[in-house]
Amino acid sequence: MRGLREAHAHLFAHGRGLDMVDLSGCRSSGDMIDALGERARRPGEILAHGARPEAWRDARWPTLEQIDRVAAGRALAAWCFDYHALIASRAALAAAGLGDDSPDPPGGIIGREADGSLTGVVYESAASKVWNALPEPGMEERRRHVRRSIEALRGLGYVEMHDLKAPTWLGPVLADLCEEGGEERFVIWPLLEDLEEVLATRGAWESGRVRLGGAKIFVDGTLNSRTAWMLRPFADGRRGYPCGTPMMTPGQIEEAVRRCDGAGVPLAAHAIGDGAVRAVLDAIETVRPRTNGFRIEHCEVIDEADVGRFAELGVIASVQPCHLLYDIEALRRGLPDRLDRVMPLRELIDRGLEPGIGLIFGSDVPIVRADAGESIQAAVHRRRAETGASEAVGAGQAISEGEAWRCFSC
Repeated sequence: MRGLREAHAHLFAHGRGLDMVDLSGCRSSGDMIDALGERARRPGEILAHGARPEAWRDARWPTLEQIDRVAAGRALAAWCFDYHALIASRAALAAAGLGDDSPDPPGGIIGREADGSLTGVVYESAASKVWNALPEPGMEERRRHVRRSIEALRGLGYVEMHDLKAPTWLGPVLADLCEEGGEERFVIWPLLEDLEEVLATRGAWESGRVRLGGAKIFVDGTLNSRTAWMLRPFADGRRGYPCGTPMMTPGQIEEAVRRCDGAGVPLAAHAIGDGAVRAVLDAIETVRPRTNGFRIEHCEVIDEADVGRFAELGVIASVQPCHLLYDIEALRRGLPDRLDRVMPLRELIDRGLEPGIGLIFGSDVPIVRADAGESIQAAVHRRRAETGASEAVGAGQAISEGEAWRCFSC
């Protein structure tokens, strides 16, 4: 069966997001407060996603005071669209044990005003800490969310779906859902810390339609949060974090490569900045794993010296070109002198990556929409459809429409 492959999705989060407040249509922090206020008319916690402050008229999050007025003492958590930062009410922050005197957790940042008081915005591991302190849906609700996600992706033409950060329960749930019908295939990539548990259960759920791909790690953050690990400072980087926020040391990345290779499965490494991409390539070059299929996810900025190393080392570039459309403001503000290094797709193909095999596309849904057309637009035209050719980012890195579609083919 041939068709489209969604090479980077989050099925549970996608389905769950369909029940959350969608902030993607907001154009200002005031719009966000209005949208949250609508939801606040109903009882219970307030969850939202899709915020893009970088692109708003006022280019800022609401204040913590505004969030608390909407929350009225309840837990409120609203994700930035990249799911690497969120703003939370004081009740949600307190549930996670975060207060005015809390230090930044390892791999995370707690946003603060100039006087040291909390802004309500938390990044990376601090954001995860807040989210994980909120009640989790039960198993039946999880199944419903996953089913809704699959149905939505099926409607977009996808016949193969890769889940990159699969919870340990996803394999069995997908196996059960496959018995209900459909023809889709699924490849799951749990976090490295969950790999041992998933390996122990795979015999009970793995089949021709559901299989374990490997394990995933997070090496850095994102461009919008200025937490991507860069070789050189952002033009507007965070105080104390001018080159972003490495989430792992080189030694830890090497150990992750060894652990996966020892288990006979590849590694998928989230690496957005050029510093993170290089660190992963360095680790793979040092370890020289025997297992095939090692991947770097996102690869949003790649230094020229590292492009050819993908093919040389047999590393797959798993890219989501649609991110370029959503990150344009962040790219121009943060990396105005390195726009030609953003998603160098032309160079990756010319240096040996075959579309659909060495270079594969996905969306990162629900981070952005799973419409393959958006990635085709970004890969071929390097700009938003409503803008002129002069707005293209790294126009020299454009690829043909045929090459772009082959990157989605399976």
